[in-house]
Amino acid sequence: MSEYAGLGTPTAGSADAAAGARATQSGREARTVSGSRRIVVVLGGFLVPVLILVAWQLVTSLGLVPPTQLPSPAEVWAAGVDLAQRGWLQTDVAISVQRVLIGFAIGAALGLVLGAIVGLSRLGDILLAPTFAAIRAVPSLAWVPLLILWLKIGEESKITLIAIGAFFPVYTTVSAALRHVDKHLVEAGRAFGLHGVPLFTTVQLPAVTPSVVSGLRLALAQSWLFLVAAELIASSMGLGFRLVDSQNNGRIDRIFFVIIVLALLGAITDALVGLFDRWIKRRLG
Repeated sequence: MSEYAGLGTPTAGSADAAAGARATQSGREARTVSGSRRIVVVLGGFLVPVLILVAWQLVTSLGLVPPTQLPSPAEVWAAGVDLAQRGWLQTDVAISVQRVLIGFAIGAALGLVLGAIVGLSRLGDILLAPTFAAIRAVPSLAWVPLLILWLKIGEESKITLIAIGAFFPVYTTVSAALRHVDKHLVEAGRAFGLHGVPLFTTVQLPAVTPSVVSGLRLALAQSWLFLVAAELIASSMGLGFRLVDSQNNGRIDRIFFVIIVLALLGAITDALVGLFDRWIKRRLG
């Protein structure tokens, strides 16, 4: 009897080892598939820009559009190199990014707070929601004259305009998402003694995190739009100013280059928010 019992131990150990090996192999295969999908996504994202660049080069090489309306990719690149050598590109990018980040942070924070008030409080919804709905419909350029009169043409007016642009996407998504949080989840939190701010930060905010991240991505895109609106009208530095300056000097090659830079900066900041989204999902998962 003892001999059979002694033989059972290696057999069980072998089974555990085999199961561990299968699990390791499955993990490797899953990582391989995930890595392949990542490569496909990255390559797919570059496909359309490359096709646009090829079509752009063909159109300019064949002379289908006059160079005064559509410069070649080489001319646009040369204009960018010239701006960099003069030191203007680095200064414009640094100033514009700083304005966007500060305005975005202020607007997103206010949107989160006021969105929570409107989404969680019936009184807040009644008092604030109609007013914010009306203000949201005001075009961005309509704020510029008022902000210049109030705050002059310094940094305050530009950052305030960007904050306005960032505020509404966050406010709208947060307030709408909080209205639809599972009531049973909230009741469970209250059963554990959570009320007010602890209930919001522990139960309700994690429940609407995907909506909050979506609002942040929209707010960041709006921040870049409102930045250009601010710098187009009242600025002596920044990418928006460089657009106006290039227009006044007839430098369409610089205009194209600045537009491409704005697109790249928008894509980079959106990708950073996407990384934050995946990090949050892993933490909550």
